Formats: sequence, structure tokens, C-alpha cells
Amino acid sequence: MALSLTCCTSDFVDINKNPNAVQETQVYARYILTNAQVRLFAPGFNSYQEALLANADRYSGMFCYGASDCKWSDGFGYTFDVGYTNAVWDYFEGCTSTIDTYLKLTEAGGRRENPLAYATALVMKSLFYQRFTDTFGEIPYSEARNTQILYPKFDSQLDIYKGIINDLDTAMTLIGDTAVTGSGFEDLGSNDLFYGGDLRKWKKLANTLKLKVALRARGASGASFVDQAIKEALADPLLTSATDNVLLPKDNVISQWSSACYGDVWNNLGIGSGWAVSQSLIDLLQKNDDPRLSKYAQPAAGGDSLVIPHPESDDADMYQKRKDFILSVFDDVGITYTERINDKSETVISMDKNKYYIGQPVRFNGSMRDYARTEFFSTPSQYIIQAKNEGQPIAPEIVLTTAESYFMQAQAALDGYGSGDANTLYREGLKQALLLWNNGIGMNKDDYLAAVDDFMANSPMANLDGTNDMQKIAEQRWLANYTEGFEAWAVVRKLGYPVSLAQGVQDADIFSMGDLDGAYPQRMRYGSSPYSTNNDNLQKAIADQGPDVQATKLWWAK
Repeated sequence: MALSLTCCTSDFVDINKNPNAVQETQVYARYILTNAQVRLFAPGFNSYQEALLANADRYSGMFCYGASDCKWSDGFGYTFDVGYTNAVWDYFEGCTSTIDTYLKLTEAGGRRENPLAYATALVMKSLFYQRFTDTFGEIPYSEARNTQILYPKFDSQLDIYKGIINDLDTAMTLIGDTAVTGSGFEDLGSNDLFYGGDLRKWKKLANTLKLKVALRARGASGASFVDQAIKEALADPLLTSATDNVLLPKDNVISQWSSACYGDVWNNLGIGSGWAVSQSLIDLLQKNDDPRLSKYAQPAAGGDSLVIPHPESDDADMYQKRKDFILSVFDDVGITYTERINDKSETVISMDKNKYYIGQPVRFNGSMRDYARTEFFSTPSQYIIQAKNEGQPIAPEIVLTTAESYFMQAQAALDGYGSGDANTLYREGLKQALLLWNNGIGMNKDDYLAAVDDFMANSPMANLDGTNDMQKIAEQRWLANYTEGFEAWAVVRKLGYPVSLAQGVQDADIFSMGDLDGAYPQRMRYGSSPYSTNNDNLQKAIADQGPDVQATKLWWAK
């Protein structure tokens, strides 16, 4: 896989560096598909760090900044920052042209007209716009591809969602029972980083995305299409096996400026560019004896004589409060540590090295930096933050998994759709989610399989028992999207779990209240570009949707 991936992404890099150098006879759909997949799910360094990590992954509540050795406060992003907001908007705007190129190339009358490749283009378009609209709300959609319209209108989320489902239905009809897009250069083949050109799997992907979109729209104003869409999706093939997982493998040697990974940020951005795993995530795994814990995270570094310094700005009472909060995090997970006071009246903590999994609470304010020693908290597993060019495996990007397919089917069953048994579907989703991480890293494969079997047989989390069933499904959907921050964030906004995230934060002495006054972020503000280039249509969208602030709920979350 590594060799074929390097070959495919090298084609992408050549086109990306100098698209004008590619002759018309060389432009095949297969190369543009690679470009679209990489740009959307594994973009270059700036977009990866500023859009995916700094915003989506942190709003999802999985990763945290703000510890003592981190250069960024975890309040970052909860107070408006024009640069990072623009980075997210520009990331999506940059993807728009790539998706559009693929559509125009393969559609009727296109230079490489191919209805089957066009079907995959419609699925890519749907993946893109679902992520785009779920980040900002109303966005240019129906007029975005029309080059004759300089100032496209912003469509309502209702219309965008209806359009996505229509595109997915069209894609599935075009594919029918066909297996590949053609022969020779017409075959997407290994340039399709999702499925190697297997259209039968693309059809399952389209149908599973249809189910996701319909479930998200359920209960939203005017979403009359939902019942039919859910019933149709449940009646047709969905992602059902491990081979159906939609994952974007990482190229181990590609330049970070063409396609980045977490390791590029962690290792290449200088001192302080690391981050911690959140308390919500660690607690959900650890308190349920979930075997993914060692796959997702590393134990806290710990150590002897870790001083919690007393900042000059904090009086004795504030020092005591903030220090006690940190110790309460330790006590909550039951770790063993010692506490003493040094000659400066500062607390000194000692704990075993690399033993305890301790999640960092989200949204620490800047004043907590001295208290939140980096050594106190777990960091992402090496598999997540692995550097390139070291011959070690790197975690793939998650697009859509079989686990989530089953969780969504279980969710639909609880909501009264279909004939499937919610618990059976949930258990299969949980099993698929666990097996996805049987990579031999952190725990050998046989031991991990034994741990999975034990978890499935004995954990209260492994069954729906009529109590808090939707909460279990929501939390497992959230966990299954670890490292896919955009989707995990959407799960919290729609379903309200984990509650520890959805409820926001209250204590300004500990947490960054930001522009949201502590509330959970519901969307991102629009970037500068639409204000300067399409302001009239933007203002209509704001009038329809609500103020351009993070607290404004999206259509499907109201």
C-alpha cells in the first residue's frame, strides 16, 4: 500500500505544484480524484494545523492546548481570531475548486466524460459540502459552480441537505451494479485512495452518507425528506465490514506542504507544538476499561518533584483553588501521587513516570498554564503523532467507518426506523470500532483481540439496556471519530453527548469563557473573504440564519 500510495500522491503533488504543466491529454479523472481526496481530508500543513487541529479537533473536545509547555492557550479559538477563522474558510474555499474540477471533468460534455467517475465526483461533492455547511451553516452551494455568477447566493442548510441527498441518489443510480469506472486510464484504480476504484464500495459509502445526513436533519424545521431518506438508506447496502471502512492512508514521505499529518505539527513546529488528550475522552475510555485507551493515548509522562509554581499574579486563595482543581483531576481517576510544599510555599507533585492515563480538562484559560504541567496529562499515541520518513506506520485519516454505519443504524432503530434490533446493531458497531485499532501498536494483536472479547462480554458499555441508550450510541459515535474533529464536533452539537463537553464551562478562574461566555461552540464565524467579496449575499444569510457568532445554532441543531 505504501508504494502505491506514494505513486498516487506523487501524481497529486506534480499537478498541485504546476497544474498548467499538465497537458490536456494527461488529464484523467483518476489524478484529479487523488487531488480531491487529499485536499479535503489531508491538506497541506497550514490548513491541517490551523483548520483541522486548532479548530475542529479542539471544538470536538478530543485534543487540548494550554499545558505548561504548549505555545497555545486552550482558550484559543473560543475568542474570535481572524487569522485562524480565515484559515478554516480558506481551507474550504480551496477545496471548492478542486471538487468542481473533478465534477466538470467527468460530467456530460466534460473532457473526460464518464458517468461512473462522475458518480464518485458527486459523492466527493457530498462529503465536502456536508463538512462545509456543518462548520458554518449557510454557504454558497447551488450557484457556487456557475462561473457566470460572480456573487453566488448562500443557500439554506435545508436546501443544501436536500441537494446532498439528491446527489447521492444520482450517484447510486449511475453506479448501479458496475464494479469499475472503465479500463486503462479510465479506471480509477490505485489513484482512488479510498477504495482502489471499487464502485460497489463507493455505492455503500454514498448510501451510508445519505443515512448520516438524514439522521442529522431529523427534527429540523422543514426537513420533510428525512423519513423517506432514512427508510431508503436502511433498505439498501450500507458499510458493513472492515473492508468497507473509508480511510485515507498517510503517505510516509510526502512533503508536509502538500499533505500533512499530526506528526508534522508535533515534530516540526518547534518547542511547544504538542498538545494533550482531553479529560472527556480519557475518562470515557478508562472508566469503561475500553481497550482503545492505549491506542488513542500515551500515559502522562509524570515524574519526581514536579513543581506547580506560584504565579505572582495569583494570591494565596487563587493559588490554592487552581492547584486544588488540578489535584481533583488526579483524584477523579484514582492515581497515586505525593504532594509536598517546598521552601517557596509551592506545591510539588511526584507520580510514577509513564503509568497513568490522565486527560486534560478542555478550555483552560491562560492563567492555568503554570498549574497544568505538561507532565500531568496524556498525549496522543505515537501512532497518531508519528513523524514521517522514519519507516513507522502513521494513523490514516478517518472519512467514514463501518462502526459509525452500525451506530447510526442503531440510532435509527431507537428512533423507530427499520426492523433491525438496536442492541445488535450497536454491538456490531462497537466491535467494528474496537477492531479498527488492532494495529499491533501499544498492545500486540492477540492481546488486543482478547481485550476486545473481554470488553464485549463484560463491559456495561457493550449493551443497550434501555437506560441511556441514545447517550451510549452518541458517545460511541464520538469516540469512533477520534481524530476526525469535524464529525465528532457535529455529533456533540446534534446529540448533546458527551455532556461534559456539550454543557460548556462555568468557572472563569479555571476556564476560558471566550466570546461564548463558556457555552459550547455551535459553528464557526465566516471568514473575511465573503465579507469583502460577497457581502450582500452574506448579509442575507446572516439575516436568515442568525448573528455571525459561534453561539448561533445551525438549522439541524435548533
